[in-house]
Amino acid sequence: MIRSVMVMNTQGKPRLAKFYDFQGFVLVSLLNVDCDTVLCSRAENVSNFLDAASIFGPDSSLVYKHYATLYFVLVFDSSENELAMLDLIQVFVETLDKCFKNVCELDIVFNYSKIHTILDEMIFGGQVLETSSTELVKAVEEISRLESASNSITLVPKSVSGWRNR
Repeated sequence: MIRSVMVMNTQGKPRLAKFYDFQGFVLVSLLNVDCDTVLCSRAENVSNFLDAASIFGPDSSLVYKHYATLYFVLVFDSSENELAMLDLIQVFVETLDKCFKNVCELDIVFNYSKIHTILDEMIFGGQVLETSSTELVKAVEEISRLESASNSITLVPKSVSGWRNR
């Protein structure tokens, strides 16, 4: 099971943090600081896989990928394959690139709900749902289309007893 998905910049500021098991607010803050400390102190030529038992508890592993100024981090338990998790990060970044045309940190900051929609289409309750970036983009476009259609419908009073669409 995937326990957490985090995106943080090189200064340690979390840009996205989604936990699939309960973590208290104080614990989430400490986990972000611990993750940043571990990731920023690692050399570029070392493995992207870490045993995260000291940070996230027993049976936890962490995999990360560093792109430009962002770290994409997945924390998961032993039921998940490490290479599959690394590939899932790649799919997430590819999908973001397709949705935002060369994604950057500001895209993540200013399009928070769209980022969560993409993530929710990929992972639900800690389980991987979709690994095709093409399918993810289609789903996100469909959700955006439905949201814009529902926002364009306005209700005006028809009479005292009912409403009608305009």
